[in-house]
Amino acid sequence: MTLHKQPFDTNKSNGWALTPLLVFLCLYLVTSLIINDFYKVPITVAFLVSSVYAIIITKGLSLNDRILQYSKGAADTNIMLMIWIFILAGAFAQSAKDMGAIDATVNLTLYLLPDNLLFAGIFLASCFISLSIGTSVGTIVALVPIATGIAAKTNTDISFVTAIVVGGAFFGDNLSFISDTTIAATRTQGCVMRDKFRANFMIAIPAAFFVLIFYIISGLNTHIPADVQSIEWIKIIPYIVVLSTAIAGMNVTLVLLLGLISTGIIGVASNDFDIFGYFGAMGNGITGMGELIIITLMAGGLLEIIRYNGGINYILHHLTRHIRKKRGAEFCIAALVSLANFCTANNTIAIITVGPLAKSIAEKFHVDKRKSASILDTCSCIVQGIIPYGAQMLIAAELSGISPINIIGHLYYPAALGIATLLSIQFRFPRKYS
Repeated sequence: MTLHKQPFDTNKSNGWALTPLLVFLCLYLVTSLIINDFYKVPITVAFLVSSVYAIIITKGLSLNDRILQYSKGAADTNIMLMIWIFILAGAFAQSAKDMGAIDATVNLTLYLLPDNLLFAGIFLASCFISLSIGTSVGTIVALVPIATGIAAKTNTDISFVTAIVVGGAFFGDNLSFISDTTIAATRTQGCVMRDKFRANFMIAIPAAFFVLIFYIISGLNTHIPADVQSIEWIKIIPYIVVLSTAIAGMNVTLVLLLGLISTGIIGVASNDFDIFGYFGAMGNGITGMGELIIITLMAGGLLEIIRYNGGINYILHHLTRHIRKKRGAEFCIAALVSLANFCTANNTIAIITVGPLAKSIAEKFHVDKRKSASILDTCSCIVQGIIPYGAQMLIAAELSGISPINIIGHLYYPAALGIATLLSIQFRFPRKYS
């Protein structure tokens, strides 16, 4: 899907506008680290406090207009589209669980994969699916329930297995030809997708390879229970529908809707629930997404206030002041898109925001446009994959029933990709594009 965003006001630059983000991080992340408990401070409360603070420090508008500006961010088309995805994902996940689709798919996975390749298999499946469908959200929605079911049956840490799926999801989001981030990066830098893919491939594949080896080693002592239940093949159909239609390139909302319909037909036909039980499962799934929807709305409003007050422009202007050489220009592009993503919690919007500036920097310092596109896409995916208030992390946490912070501690692929990207800039690799 293609995302659109209004351009930022280039005349307003204000470092103080970033302080609401600091309030959020201090209240949620720092406090949780100090007391060593990530459930004492609900993330909704952290967003509420930082949102109120952001509205208070906004100047030049009446209180009513400040609230309207905040609401404008919450009602952004990208936010509303994401909420529709959350609603459909919640309804599908719960109805699939109630009719036995998750258990059937977990049993099939345990049956097909050897013990020592279980973690590596989950990672490869996440990489392949996300590469095929071009969306990390769709991959997470499809695989996290299965991964958590596998974790429960093998006595594995749920946060570890969930992180495997999230990491693999961003592998495809970064490389896929149909990903929003790939389209945005290549268009803003003026290069061909296949050239950007080649530059990206040589950075991402080594990172994925080392992480895959780690998962193989980690799985050596994993034992699949001998009493794996028989596979109910008909109940796997909803996930086959979801994965096949996603790989075929259908819109993610249509994919989830078709999956939801298939769970209802099969569930009623198999007597797992009647029509009212099906409605009840959907209702419970949608209600379960309530906190996630609230967080998404407040994050959109908060980030709009930061944008309006000049926080994004402050970052853009100050990072470009001290560039001297090509290597510095590449580091600057990486830092620009990372900070923009940190503030917008949307990797596509971050690329669209800094893309024109990144192109100007690349042209001025003779950075290969294929390399600048690769840096834009890769760094935005790295940051999007580790921030606790990103859509992907929130939905993964919601589906697995754990805190986003618990998942972040096990995100080895984004960390490996970040190291590979920094090394590629520092040591001018790959040479062809440097």
